[in-house]
Amino acid sequence: MAKTVLIGQYVETNSVFHRLDPRTKIISMILIMLSFLTLESFISYVVATLFVVSILLLSKIPFHIFVRGLKPILFILIFTFIYNLVSTKGTVIWSWSFIEVTVEGLYNGIRIVWRIMLLILLASILTLTTKPLSLARGLEKLLAPLSKLHVPVEQFSLMIVIAIRFIPTIVQELDRILLAQKARGYDITVLKLPKRILAYVPILIPLLFTITQRAEQLTYAIDARAYGNGKGRTTFRPLKFQQIDYKVGGILILITVSLLLLYMRGI
Repeated sequence: MAKTVLIGQYVETNSVFHRLDPRTKIISMILIMLSFLTLESFISYVVATLFVVSILLLSKIPFHIFVRGLKPILFILIFTFIYNLVSTKGTVIWSWSFIEVTVEGLYNGIRIVWRIMLLILLASILTLTTKPLSLARGLEKLLAPLSKLHVPVEQFSLMIVIAIRFIPTIVQELDRILLAQKARGYDITVLKLPKRILAYVPILIPLLFTITQRAEQLTYAIDARAYGNGKGRTTFRPLKFQQIDYKVGGILILITVSLLLLYMRGI
């Protein structure tokens, strides 16, 4: 299960996105994801899809990793599609009892699921191509002006990165607990879906216990390295914008503006 989680993983390849400054990737991804929230027409969705696929190819990360990473959210995607399918009022194309399927519901379901998939794939690019420490430094630099307002920028940046990095760790712990139960003759995967969901409830207690232990160990490790509040710490390789950052960042911003123009013109 841990191999199917995209957020929090890092894959080393020699791609353009791996060489970019983390600040360039963070700003570009935020702008593009905000522009994706304005997608309405079929043409805009096609343009956004081609753009995301191009980024996936340029990252040089095997495509099956992204496909495999969508499996954990498959239930959420199906539920979202069905909910929009039966809850949207409009032209009825099929009905049974009190359930009605409309053309508008079918359109909304496909549109929202499509958008969620694009956003998840785009967000995964940021963590798959950026090391956790580089991501923390990038957030710290971007949020540096807030330190004048006495905001603990260094601690906040480290907290965000640790939270992202802990996602695959939590899944690994869940896998370990499931394997331990399977070794004792109790296999959750063979149960039917309703019973399987209920079977996960008793697992929450040992899972929370192990996560708390991991967090405590991480706290001791940070204290042992005298991290403190993070202020005044230096880095071996300071962040610096290069020519490739301006080129790639400019292209990404241009595509973002194009998507916004398509939305404003109703195309």
